[in-house]
Amino acid sequence: AKVIVIYIHGQGGNRFQGMNDVSFGGNFNRVQNLMVRNGGAYLSADITSFSAKGTQDVAALIGYQKQLSPNARVIVACGSMGGIICWDLLKNGNYARNLDGILFLGSPQDPGFFSSGALSRKVPIYMGYGSDDQVYNWEKQANFFKKIKSSAPGYPIKFTLFDTGTHGTPIRMTDWRETLNWMLDQ
Repeated sequence: AKVIVIYIHGQGGNRFQGMNDVSFGGNFNRVQNLMVRNGGAYLSADITSFSAKGTQDVAALIGYQKQLSPNARVIVACGSMGGIICWDLLKNGNYARNLDGILFLGSPQDPGFFSSGALSRKVPIYMGYGSDDQVYNWEKQANFFKKIKSSAPGYPIKFTLFDTGTHGTPIRMTDWRETLNWMLDQ
């Protein structure tokens, strides 16, 4: 594969969420088609723990995929609580070296990101939130984004706010083609 996109679900989800061609406005179907048409691979994994064990499992999946496709670019998209896994991947230098982008889709922030050395790795980050998200307040997430921008002005990071969007809106509305192309151009 040239590119590998891995989707990590949130609490209460499973691997079938990221393979559902109908829910979330068919947006998972769009990323699947993008990968097929461009020589990529798309995976949707089951996460049993949003702790170090879950992060190790995802890192092992990435490592295995890199064995199959050593030159592939790897992008991980995390929905909701799956964002814990994505922040942990970014904070670990051994894991982060295999990453070419991270998407946080209605996910929590992680203040530990600043003390982890992750800012120096410059893995592109996309953050998407709905303005009516009742799980993770978008204003807190936007302030976290601004803190990253002020701490590392050249860091490749984007923030999208979906007006009147709810918790699942970033999963439904994020433009995969635009976001993946931006990450791959960094």
